[in-house]
Amino acid sequence: MDWINFPIYTCFILIIWMLGLLFVSINSKRRFNSTLGNLLLIFGVLMLIAMLSVLWINLERPPLRTLGETRLWYSIFLSVVGLIFYWRWKYNWFLVFSFSMSGLFIILNIIYPENFNKSLMPALHSGWFVPHVVVYIISYALLGASSIVAVKQLFDTYVKGKSSSNAISLADNLVYLGFSFLTMGLLFGALWAKEAWGHYWTWDPKETWAFLTWSVYLIYIHGRIKDSLKENTAMWVLAFGFIILLICWFGVNYLPSTANSVHTYSKT
Repeated sequence: MDWINFPIYTCFILIIWMLGLLFVSINSKRRFNSTLGNLLLIFGVLMLIAMLSVLWINLERPPLRTLGETRLWYSIFLSVVGLIFYWRWKYNWFLVFSFSMSGLFIILNIIYPENFNKSLMPALHSGWFVPHVVVYIISYALLGASSIVAVKQLFDTYVKGKSSSNAISLADNLVYLGFSFLTMGLLFGALWAKEAWGHYWTWDPKETWAFLTWSVYLIYIHGRIKDSLKENTAMWVLAFGFIILLICWFGVNYLPSTANSVHTYSKT
């Protein structure tokens, strides 16, 4: 990446985020600390958005083709979700965990650097390319945030012997929003597939795992509406669902059945 020193730039963002979280967490009741912390977190997110924008301009294509590029989008969306829900519910732990997960995906890009290039396969020259991938990454961010709530709740229940009565409500809101975007992603993908290959659905390995992911969260929503899923069981479903989501996102790339799949992310 000759247009920017990616490790130095992103490490600077990570340092800003750590300082922001420190100011928010240390005596968050003090207005100055809370305001400064929020400003630092927002500044770090804006820096990441600026970097992605410059990457888009330099590549002359949407930076959504490779796995590393999608990780950058995920870091942005998950950090934004963390900020919005923190401002709404004032859960410090949720802010810390969401930014920590965002930072983890940035670190993965530092550890596994990519050679960005401008090429796009013919099927990606479509109006469906950007909306399909973007709504999917937004859904992954929201559903990833719901898994943060689930893991925290399970930890509190089984390790600390207590749980928060508000956690299930927060998880529900995240899943409902995330599932909406996930459904849009499936629909956009089907329309794109029809335009590119003449079929809405072919049960490609990626499509199969996408359907499995969608089904898990549909089960969660159905169970919550019907009150057939108790709180702890619901949290386990969310934890399991996020594992399926991760397999769908990038784990499926390593399955032998995807060798000839048109849905695997390019590594360069």
